[in-house]
Amino acid sequence: MMSLLFQEHPWLLHPSLQRSLPRMALSLHSISTSPSKPLPMASIPSLSLNQSFPSFHLSPFLHSQESYSSILELCASHKAFIQGQQIHAHMLTSNALANDDGFLNTKLLFMYGKCGHLASAKLVFDEMPQRIVFAWNAMIGAYVSAGLPWEAVKLFRDMSVCGAVPDACTFASVLKACGEVGNICFGVEVHCLAVKHGLVSTTFVANALITMYAKCGLFDFAMKLFELMDGNRDVVSWNSIIAACLKDELFIEALFLFRKMLEAGIGTNSYNVVSALQACAELSLLKLGMQIHASVWKRGKTIQVHEANSLIVMYARCGRMDDATRVFAETSEKDYISWNSILSGCVQNGLNMEATSFFRELLEVGIKPDQVSVINIASALGRLGNTLNGMEVHAYSIKQGFESNLQLGNTLVDMYAKFSLVNYTERVFHKMPDKDYISWTTAIAALAQNHQYLEALELFREVQKEGMDVDPMMIGSILIACGGLKSLCILKQIHGYTIRHGLLDLLLENKIIDMYGQCEKIGYAFCVFNGIETKDVVSWTTMISCYINNYFFDEALSLFRDMMETNVEPDAVALVCALTAAADLSSLMKGKEIHGSLTRRNLLMEHSVNSSLVDMYAHCGKIDSSFKIFNMAQCEDLVLWTTMINACGLHGRGKETVDLFRRMRDIGLVPDHITFLALLYACSHSGLVDEGKFFIEIMKSDYGLMPWQEHYACIADLLGRSGRMDEAYEFINSMPVEPTGVVWCALLGACQVHSNHELGEVAARKLLELEPDNPGNYVLISNVFAAMGKWEDVEMVRNRMKQRGLKKDPACTWIELGNEVHAFVARDRSHKESVAIYSKLSEIRQQLEREYGYVADTRFVLHDVKEEEKVKMLHQHSERLAIAFGLIRTSESTPIRITKNLRVCGDCHEFIKLVSKLYKREIIMRDANRFYHFQNGSCSCGIFW
Repeated sequence: MMSLLFQEHPWLLHPSLQRSLPRMALSLHSISTSPSKPLPMASIPSLSLNQSFPSFHLSPFLHSQESYSSILELCASHKAFIQGQQIHAHMLTSNALANDDGFLNTKLLFMYGKCGHLASAKLVFDEMPQRIVFAWNAMIGAYVSAGLPWEAVKLFRDMSVCGAVPDACTFASVLKACGEVGNICFGVEVHCLAVKHGLVSTTFVANALITMYAKCGLFDFAMKLFELMDGNRDVVSWNSIIAACLKDELFIEALFLFRKMLEAGIGTNSYNVVSALQACAELSLLKLGMQIHASVWKRGKTIQVHEANSLIVMYARCGRMDDATRVFAETSEKDYISWNSILSGCVQNGLNMEATSFFRELLEVGIKPDQVSVINIASALGRLGNTLNGMEVHAYSIKQGFESNLQLGNTLVDMYAKFSLVNYTERVFHKMPDKDYISWTTAIAALAQNHQYLEALELFREVQKEGMDVDPMMIGSILIACGGLKSLCILKQIHGYTIRHGLLDLLLENKIIDMYGQCEKIGYAFCVFNGIETKDVVSWTTMISCYINNYFFDEALSLFRDMMETNVEPDAVALVCALTAAADLSSLMKGKEIHGSLTRRNLLMEHSVNSSLVDMYAHCGKIDSSFKIFNMAQCEDLVLWTTMINACGLHGRGKETVDLFRRMRDIGLVPDHITFLALLYACSHSGLVDEGKFFIEIMKSDYGLMPWQEHYACIADLLGRSGRMDEAYEFINSMPVEPTGVVWCALLGACQVHSNHELGEVAARKLLELEPDNPGNYVLISNVFAAMGKWEDVEMVRNRMKQRGLKKDPACTWIELGNEVHAFVARDRSHKESVAIYSKLSEIRQQLEREYGYVADTRFVLHDVKEEEKVKMLHQHSERLAIAFGLIRTSESTPIRITKNLRVCGDCHEFIKLVSKLYKREIIMRDANRFYHFQNGSCSCGIFW
């Protein structure tokens, strides 16, 4: 086809044409049009190669410079490269360029530059016999437009060497190039040349100077030039200085100048509207942004796509996604920025499901997602936990060659971390060709948050080897690893590292407090807390949580009082922490005070607050108040329902627990492991054997939840408490997993209740093997051996405890009266009213012996002493001292509430039942296991105490 064309039209082989139009096959259609009008594009068709070339006898119109100039300008404006080449060919064959003074060659040069074909433009420029200033300007402008500012600068130097005199257009283009490369030295030279040629006062050049200085980071110079232009400013001048403000993040100044522009009578255009909206977005000035939006509507023109994009971003940044979505929907011609802006807005505002919907719509309209789209959707899918679609997006990014993008790599690392797919996280991270500190921080956080603590520390060592800067965020992730490992040594090293490198900020100090608490070093935690000059509510809450997590409940409440006195406003989290401390202390008075604070601050609508209130009242013995809070909440929150189920179990109200579970299922809530644990716990303390077996079966069959060791322990405890010891032992032996200490401990506790010494000895041996460092187990085992009369074994267990440095917590009972908490230990005589207490206790014992025939059951004294001493020891148990004090200090008919840190013994349980009958008083007692409501000689636990 090509050779045939050359045979038919030998003029195409002209050397000049071959140099100017390489690798081209050309034909030309006859052109006819009215000279009074510019040629429409339809009159310059793209012709096929087999068209015959027209006769060379053309009208005079086609040979005039004006005609060629008009057509070339039309081609340039429409970037019609093929048609421009055809005109070029026609000009060559008609010898229109033979006597050209540079005018037509400049037009050709301009056309090729506008079409982005620098090679053709350079070829025309090099072959020009004489170059006028317009030719230099066209070539310099072509380089700038093509993103080659250094080439433009070099060409300007060549122009100076050739002696060509620059004009205003030359300076404007070169200054733009200087701004693009950030070369302030050459920019100043060009500025001086403009002054020398008397062109610096030209508005066109002055605007370019403002832009150049702004891009080179010299905003003050740009502002000074703008001020000197007073009287000569046009809309471009205002646009330039406003854009300069945005570059320097002077958003308020940008809006001030925007207002001054309007006051000067300069109309708005797309450029300054976009700039003003960007400033509103950065400052979250919704009202002003809406006013600008309204002004755009009022001007009566269609909103341009870049204006719409800026509106979408502004509304999204201000949290008004409904408005952003409306603008997006009303935009008729959407570009990539439109789609990416709405996707980014959804992700920034936590509307991740909506982001996936927009992404699907993007695919449906046939738009190919770019890197920004993929970054946004990957972030949304990570937060949604949508693993399959996330992997599909990752595969797409690999296929499109996006994987080398740094930001996308960081997003993918974070996405897989949220999926808890640590292997994929590490694989993506290690394949990233370039990594910044965000990459390392994200990877370390992913490992730490997914319990890969040692791997996180190893990666942190690599960061140090690389010599990278470490920021507080990375240290925060390393602290999580230290807390997970409970490594005090490493934690102290990291703490010292942050001090030496000046990284400590308030957020990090709060984190360090928390980590010392996790390492059970309350003294270190308080030292850091005390050293913070300006403590925020998080600082106080973190320290209170440290106390609570390490069982320092009194100290937690004391610190909460200190916080209130320092006028730090507690938030919901701080108040919930205080509620937890009050619940663990069974401090009803303090719990009510905190409840009042929550009410005054209108925080009762939060689910976590309601759950904490239900739990607090339950642990303070006010189960009716727990039900009241629960019924008022009326919300479908699994945590709240589980808390209420646990509260009922704590008070031995098993039947109500089962009813709650049925109601929960009816409203569509799906129980989790914790819910079933609360259910089984309730069943074990109410003797609901059949119900307990049913629940553990449906847990597996209906909900696909594999039981934890704690679930199996509840069943073992349930069977054991019901006297079905052999069945409990068989159940443990048939477990699909190897039973841990918690299961054998449950069986041992049941053996103690039912005096099954043989099975108790088996469970005791197992416990010593599995948990040799648990002091509670040693105490329980010692008690079992003591009940069996095996005093040598008791001594052996106690000696082993001493060898391991383990200590038994002394039995302690406390009672809250008014704003005071009174604590008692066995045989305690330190209380200021101890004489009256022991006198009352003696009176009670005598009345019980006389009226009800009470006889102390010395089987519960697990010491090798004489019988008389055993009786005396029983009568001085801490719970009896607390009850005697309560009878002295409270009025008749007032319930007595006491709390014990260990389990109540059988004789004290019987004693309290008789006291409730003798004094006609309700006694509410909480021990280490549950609540007991004693009234009229009976207990709410039945036989399952």
